[in-house]
Amino acid sequence: MTNLSPTEQLFRDDAYLTRCEATVVAIGEKGGIILDRTVFYPTGGGQPGDCGVMVAADGTETAIATTVWEDAGKTVIAHVAIEDMPIPTLGAKVTLRLDRERRHALMRMHTALHLLSVVLPYAVTGGSVGEEEGRLDFDIPDADLDRDALNARLAELVAADHPVSFEWITDTELDAKPDLVKTMSVAPPRGSGRVRLVRIGGETSVDLQPCGGTHVKSTGEIGRVEIAKVEKKGRINRRVRIRFV
Repeated sequence: MTNLSPTEQLFRDDAYLTRCEATVVAIGEKGGIILDRTVFYPTGGGQPGDCGVMVAADGTETAIATTVWEDAGKTVIAHVAIEDMPIPTLGAKVTLRLDRERRHALMRMHTALHLLSVVLPYAVTGGSVGEEEGRLDFDIPDADLDRDALNARLAELVAADHPVSFEWITDTELDAKPDLVKTMSVAPPRGSGRVRLVRIGGETSVDLQPCGGTHVKSTGEIGRVEIAKVEKKGRINRRVRIRFV
């Protein structure tokens, strides 16, 4: 599908928005509903797409199972309805209502995983954000990890209630600072000429890295979290799982 304008991504500026008014601009090649704007985050960067409800002007509700990118360039977002749900017509005005509890759990976990990458300062080779559990895969030369010490450090970072903020740099600036990129398997979200950085902490930041996902406003909002399991996935690759407690 061509000639579609980029979807206005309201969640980029405010991850706490749970609803918005929008207009149906197209039906995607795989049946996804494309709007001019959305508060729903599309699957990407290890974070699953949002779900919720799309409500037409007459009150008809369409349950949204997930949200995905429609195009390879990741500029157009499609909302995937549950099978046999009514699909609004082109030009229709709709209201999006996000599953806020699920989104907030994903925000908490995503920020917790950034803290995990601080506790374990190694190259990240993969990851996944879940509502109750998340994981990161690391290349760790020494596999003898002290889980109690790591959990104590993780709890300390959460309890410090560090602020979480966002800033933008150009693609060229990011290329000049490759050390900002921790993830070896997931490329930073590019395409618009600039990249969003997530900063945890103030000027002397605890963590700063490219990320397009949704996050809480401060680490204290994460709540209690712990390293649940460390799995050996290769000679030096370790999968570290964290969960809410």
